[in-house]
Amino acid sequence: MTMPEQDTEAMRALRGLEDGDPSVRLRAALAAGTAPDPRFVDRLVERCAVEPEFPVREMLTWALIRHPASATVPRLLGELRSERARARSQALHTLSKTGDRRAWPAITRELLTDADDEVARAAWRAAVALVPEGEEPALAAVLSTQLGRGGRETRLSLSRALIALGEAILPLLRAAATDPDPRVRAHAAATERLRRDPDAGSEFAIEEAKRILALGTDGREG
Repeated sequence: MTMPEQDTEAMRALRGLEDGDPSVRLRAALAAGTAPDPRFVDRLVERCAVEPEFPVREMLTWALIRHPASATVPRLLGELRSERARARSQALHTLSKTGDRRAWPAITRELLTDADDEVARAAWRAAVALVPEGEEPALAAVLSTQLGRGGRETRLSLSRALIALGEAILPLLRAAATDPDPRVRAHAAATERLRRDPDAGSEFAIEEAKRILALGTDGREG
């Protein structure tokens, strides 16, 4: 393919990212990842911040990680300061996929405790993926402050993030088991249940925690 033809294909892909049809946007993101071009990076990141369709966002992330981290990571880090929640959450999601530990210092306590559940969940996943060796206890301490937060999916995301940090979470779960807030106690119990039995369904683990609290014991009935 000649250079003018390549330029035409690149411009067509970039225009497709703005199309009103999500299937066109999906194909455009696929094209951008199939033939990476530095000119795509800014537009891909910009589209991530506003794209309403989950499959398209996933393809945008795939397209970005097909580009060199030297081009994408600095641009994604800038998005973490965006006022737009989707921009922050999608940048965190993509950073978690890059595996580039240069992003670690940018995953701040502010992001880990973000008021938006999607941002916080993405921050938890990114932090677990990128945490340097030896930093697990400090990360676990921050994540444990979020126990009891949100609905089932948010609680499950946090439980999985904590469990991924290994033994660093054990003293924190023990402390949370006596927290004055019953939501924190239930979430800690559910997390411990999932830690012991990774194949247990999340709903079962939450209900088991509620049952234990209702009994007021260690779960043994009579």
